[in-house]
Amino acid sequence: MTSGGENRVVVAIDGPAGAGKSTIARKLADTLGYVLLDTGAIYRSVALAAERAGVSWDDEARVTEVAADLARRGGLALQPVPRGTGDEASERGLRVVLEGEDVSAAIRTPSISLGASRISSIPAVRSALLELQRAIGANGGVVAEGRDIGTVVFPQAAVKVYLTASVAIRAERRHEELRRAGQEIDIEKVREEVELRDHRDTERAVAPLRQARDAVLVDSSGREIDELVEELAALVRRAAS
Repeated sequence: MTSGGENRVVVAIDGPAGAGKSTIARKLADTLGYVLLDTGAIYRSVALAAERAGVSWDDEARVTEVAADLARRGGLALQPVPRGTGDEASERGLRVVLEGEDVSAAIRTPSISLGASRISSIPAVRSALLELQRAIGANGGVVAEGRDIGTVVFPQAAVKVYLTASVAIRAERRHEELRRAGQEIDIEKVREEVELRDHRDTERAVAPLRQARDAVLVDSSGREIDELVEELAALVRRAAS
């Protein structure tokens, strides 16, 4: 936990799929006593809100209205919660509240995952949610991870990290994740999908994946999670002192 004499800063972690951003960001937030700003949960929540409102995820104008309305009214909140109680919120250390309802589990279905992927590519939706994300981080004490956090969402973040790993390592991690979920798929196909995802993320027109000029480059290949978390925690403590 950070001491009372330290500032609570914004930590921005960017990087490609499979680099370990989610796991490391979650553990880092726990270590520091910070809130985890899960950008994926935000997009998932908008997808759920749109679905409940009968709005097609392909209807860019109406989905944007849903996102803008949530941001304007503060209809979405992320709340840190203790781990170990067995529900979705405690598993992730984060409760997602949409219009006063805990939707931590509802936003994790395969269907909503698909919806989040679709709406996150809509420029106007990303723009509408930008202020919502910044509002959550306005008072500091936030660890945020994604692909445009240090370059677009929090360009003034006190600590910026670009977390990466080799394509081979990231493919192995994804392959193991799929295997544990009961899906048998050739490792080479997984590697191709990882490379395709990298291409899409770095070449997309809106907020492409980039390493911010002032971000610290960290390669997670072959390194222990706890070691990486402590390294990043040290960076944050120095910045906050």
